[in-house]
Amino acid sequence: MNTKQAKQRFGIVGNNDKLERALDVSLQVAPTDISILVIGESGTGKENIPKIIHQNSKRKHNPLIAVNCGAIPEGTIDSELFGHEKGSFTGAHDSRKGYFEAANGGTIFLDEIGELPVASQARLLRVLENGEIIKVGSSKAQKIDVRIIAATNVNLPNAVIKGNFREDLYYRLNTISINLPPLRERGNDIDLLFRKFAGDFAEQYNTQPIRLTEKAQELIINYNWPGNIRQLRNFVAQLSVIEENRIIDLEKIQNYLPTNLKINGVVKYADKNKAEISEREILYKVLFDMKRDLTELKKITFDLIQKNGGNDMLQSVNTNIFNDNDENGIMINQPKSNETIDIEESLSLFEQEKRLIEKSLKKHKGKRKDVALQLGISERTLYRKLKEFGL
Repeated sequence: MNTKQAKQRFGIVGNNDKLERALDVSLQVAPTDISILVIGESGTGKENIPKIIHQNSKRKHNPLIAVNCGAIPEGTIDSELFGHEKGSFTGAHDSRKGYFEAANGGTIFLDEIGELPVASQARLLRVLENGEIIKVGSSKAQKIDVRIIAATNVNLPNAVIKGNFREDLYYRLNTISINLPPLRERGNDIDLLFRKFAGDFAEQYNTQPIRLTEKAQELIINYNWPGNIRQLRNFVAQLSVIEENRIIDLEKIQNYLPTNLKINGVVKYADKNKAEISEREILYKVLFDMKRDLTELKKITFDLIQKNGGNDMLQSVNTNIFNDNDENGIMINQPKSNETIDIEESLSLFEQEKRLIEKSLKKHKGKRKDVALQLGISERTLYRKLKEFGL
């Protein structure tokens, strides 16, 4: 089976390079028995990868069992995965096979592996290392032959650092990783998926498929789609069922999309306070970067003074570099003999912010649009700042 055939068989739509790469890797590793970790945001279609791998492996005639680790209560997950013996806990009236034993000879897909409790992770590590399971309430190890494919939308390296995920288990699972791109990075695939879903729902409800105007089409391509393919499908379903007019324009689209999300990094239809916070953070980042650069400059100055010695060197540096000491918020006093250098730095963000805006205004000759662009804030925010600082 090649990539094109895999798309047709499993209903995968799109021509994005990252998607193609994920499918290529899936087909390459399918004949082996190595563990696979599928990485991607929620709703990107991670559940398709285990199906492709299993159907192209020597295990395809044996079971493929999918388990959502995040949907099983912590108190029963060991029993569900590895089975239990009769009487091992209250309510265990009979012995029971777990998912691993049921999948013997086949493949098990552990979705949301990042939600697996730490105690259960130790049992899973035993399966990966020794090919053995121990049922709850038993002391006898049982050999099994199961290929493990795991998936997560959690940042597992961060979870390892925080102690929420075992490091040894992470490296055993991550023999091969397959990364599925989010929908917002798939460009024109969004329009292809929209038309595919529109056709599916038209056939299901015996209606004409909905279509988008040019501007509406541009909007959905540039929209962030935090819920990825799952969100897009639900969005098309809403339009297909509710809208009588089969031509959907920009205004209609905006009524159905959430109003507090980002579109390609720019806040649109957004909550005012969220936008202001984002702009303020950008401005503070600029200020802190400037403060860091000034600190580095001071260090260079001290190194030069120590290396060359004498007041002449200090006078030269003070004249050439720190001539405009008021604008930079730094004052260096030339020492007399055996005196230390006294450095004073203004730590007031209010003053630093004001000075930064003043310098930018001077640089751009008062053109507010250019100033706002340089500072990475909106003209509205800049206008408010000018009033606040009395500029």
